[in-house]
Amino acid sequence: MTYEHPLAYVLGLEGMALMRAFTGEHGREFVEERIAEIRALLADESLAEAGVEVARVDTVEGYRIWSRTYDGPNSTFDYDEPLVHAIIDGLPAGVALDAACGTGRFAAALAERGHRVIGVDSSPDMLALARERVPEGDFRLGDLRGLPVPDDTADLVVCSLALTHAPSLDPVLAEFARVLRPGGHVVIADIHPAGVARGVVPNLRLPDGRPARVATYHHPIGDYVRAALRAGLRVRRCEEPAMQAPAPPVPRATPPDGPTAPGPWELWPWVLVELAPEAARAAVEGVPAIVVWHFQLAP
Repeated sequence: MTYEHPLAYVLGLEGMALMRAFTGEHGREFVEERIAEIRALLADESLAEAGVEVARVDTVEGYRIWSRTYDGPNSTFDYDEPLVHAIIDGLPAGVALDAACGTGRFAAALAERGHRVIGVDSSPDMLALARERVPEGDFRLGDLRGLPVPDDTADLVVCSLALTHAPSLDPVLAEFARVLRPGGHVVIADIHPAGVARGVVPNLRLPDGRPARVATYHHPIGDYVRAALRAGLRVRRCEEPAMQAPAPPVPRATPPDGPTAPGPWELWPWVLVELAPEAARAAVEGVPAIVVWHFQLAP
């Protein structure tokens, strides 16, 4: 169980913006505006008791609920798909494992490029959708830490938006290396650790209506490199595309001079930026949205 408070999130954005100002990215007027805004937020009684207790659920339960709406709209796909497609377009067709395949969006892309596709996921609900999407694929129920795939089977492993749910990267990267043939490739896309630290974590409602988030872990960039090296993988490429400019502010639920409305919990943290839009823009400007890795096993 975690405790989420909109005021805590917005004050965090203010602090991040002020730290960037402290290092010279913004001037005196910006700093004074942020301090005045913080005082106003702290004085806003409508935010004082807006905290929410949020359950933490595992991936099987979380993706069972999320499977119905996972494919859209999902803005993260705009970041990972172009880079992952660009990498796999440069690789020869063979046997490709879509690890944590979800609804099969990358399995479909791999099949279109001539690969024989194996998909593994721990969610039966996501696998059912993947089988419908890619009927020629071989989809198996399994865990990333113990893939139901023999040694030296795959020429390519693709894994997207999944390793942030793994408590440790070492057993997962070791499994990827185990199932690869010599010289095989691994392509990983993940929410950037800077995003995880800002609360970019899947949210959903439990059957009884309680708010919940899928268990997610913060893995610094160095953790990926160390786990890959220990598994015998070498880095071929790393990309960290920056976040796009924030969308236009969502209109407040009340007039600007009235009480502040933090918006529905389902849209946290995205709608919370409207409580301090300038601070939010300063806090996330140039910050990576995702990280994409290309590793290769020694021949």
